[in-house]
Amino acid sequence: MVPTRRRATYRLLPDLARVSGVPADVPATTHPAFLQGWQSLPAWCVLDTAFGDGTRFLSTWRAWQCDPQRPRMLHYVAICEQAPDLESLQRSIDALAELRPHAATLIRQWFGFLPGFHRVHLSAGHVLLTLCVGELKTMLREQHFTANSVVLGPLAAPTASRASPLSEPVHWALKAMARCCHRGTELVMHKANDSLRNDLVRLGFEFHKQTDPFQGYFNPKWDLSNSRGGRPAAHPMTTSPGRCVVIGAGLAGASVAASLARRGWQVQVLDAADAPAAGASGLPAGLAVPHNSPDNSPRSRLSRAGLRLTLEQARHALIAGQDFEERGTLERRLDGALGLPADWPLAGEEWSRTAVQKTISPDFSGRDKALWHAHGAWIKPARLVQAWLDEPGVRLVPKTRVNHLTCTPQGWAVSDDSGQTLTTVPLVVVAAAGGSLTLLRHVEKISIDRPTGRLDSARELAGQVSWALHQSGDDAVFPQTPVNGSGSFIPAVPVQDGLAWFVGATYEQLDSSNQQRTSQQTRHQENLLKLEILLPRAAAYLKPRFAREEIQAWSGVRCATSDRLPVVDVIQGDGSASLWVSAAMGSRGLSLCVLCAELLAARLHAEPLPLESRLARLLHA
Repeated sequence: MVPTRRRATYRLLPDLARVSGVPADVPATTHPAFLQGWQSLPAWCVLDTAFGDGTRFLSTWRAWQCDPQRPRMLHYVAICEQAPDLESLQRSIDALAELRPHAATLIRQWFGFLPGFHRVHLSAGHVLLTLCVGELKTMLREQHFTANSVVLGPLAAPTASRASPLSEPVHWALKAMARCCHRGTELVMHKANDSLRNDLVRLGFEFHKQTDPFQGYFNPKWDLSNSRGGRPAAHPMTTSPGRCVVIGAGLAGASVAASLARRGWQVQVLDAADAPAAGASGLPAGLAVPHNSPDNSPRSRLSRAGLRLTLEQARHALIAGQDFEERGTLERRLDGALGLPADWPLAGEEWSRTAVQKTISPDFSGRDKALWHAHGAWIKPARLVQAWLDEPGVRLVPKTRVNHLTCTPQGWAVSDDSGQTLTTVPLVVVAAAGGSLTLLRHVEKISIDRPTGRLDSARELAGQVSWALHQSGDDAVFPQTPVNGSGSFIPAVPVQDGLAWFVGATYEQLDSSNQQRTSQQTRHQENLLKLEILLPRAAAYLKPRFAREEIQAWSGVRCATSDRLPVVDVIQGDGSASLWVSAAMGSRGLSLCVLCAELLAARLHAEPLPLESRLARLLHA
């Protein structure tokens, strides 16, 4: 039997359609009226097995915006073999006039949809579209979430006669879809023959009589394990959103704090320094560019997934031209190979393609191998950190060094170096870069003395950036956009006293027994040598300034693992005390920090993952 509240929900469909602003004569498969059980819930998750031209998603987004009792978070997981082109999406947006003012955030993220997962942030991060490009069964196997509503698109419908059995691929795709349902999950589909309906009934679905389109719900006659017996439960390692502590106010910690705050947490960010971004995140300006490899390696896929998220956060929170600039980046391939897969598709070229514009850099000729990253950008990390710390629900507590964590029945007791308990909370996230492992070794009641795999391989790498203010004539020599390859060169960044250029950075491995032993001037010369390889003309032009020691320096210490991938994982968790880590971003903190924060939040709340599970596993400690 369907629960009484569910029956009432279906009887109210016409009224709910009017409340959501969707015309009552619009087919139910193109509007979300049947989703309105979301009211007063913290989150709602939709699974759409055929994204089409995006109309269903756009209608759901519009209904969410119009509903004063909407959930805090709306997750929309859409699966398609190929993402619709920008023109098709624009036509769908034009048909929904109310969405036009908001759709710009969707349009500017609509590029580069290679096979795999793509997370699109909308409505300040409260509406999350996860576009999964690929075959239905494969995509569902890479996800771990429970849907409140499912739209079963025509991809799952058999093409044979009504009496013919379903093909094996369709049957297994339906089984994968059913694994994403809890008892009471609503189902709507365009059309169904007897074979399809019978197979769905065997999988645990029940249907309303004489409905068009077909509507039903998941109500199997057998017991369901874990959270599938009712509404999607929170991750078993934590409680519902309350108070939590994030240790570290750099890119990793601030991005985690903002992600948790959007989900309802009251986040206290503790940092030993006087101000945020005091470590490597205090870099005056850094490049955010995708990584490329001939085999499209995990590093390459992670960098693109993370860069999409970081860029949207920057567009939303920062001032273009002052805090960041997304004008593209030239990458000189000094090894003579482009580093792209042989079958690189058009969607990939929207990220990175062979550079042919000779005017991008005076040092670049058509004989050189180079890539053009259309969405490469320079960003001031400290401005991004501050924007995240300014999110509602986030509070920074500087000059607070955490030295000890103790698991108690009330949660984690967080203590300073004097032994005083600062607070006790159910959730702690350690995002203290190189200090993360040191702190975790001082955690009571967990065994951290054993080798901790990737986290234990983390090492600190010192680096220096060389920079100076622009002088007359620089523009004639400098490239129009940033260039990387042998180090990097950012030609023009607004600073307090004017425009500045930046070149770097050096690498020097540190350990617990030594400090940086290389002099500042020596590191300046290392950066100049890199520039001579990257941009010979610019290096020759700037060499006299280096010789006269007119160059300024910024130094910091990064933390990186041996495989150069970050660490995002739970260290210990149960219903009352959950301890997580997000660290070791290395030189790609700008590209990876938001992705890591969203992955942590998704695992914590049993949400749809922002990337394939096989990639997420590579980031475990």
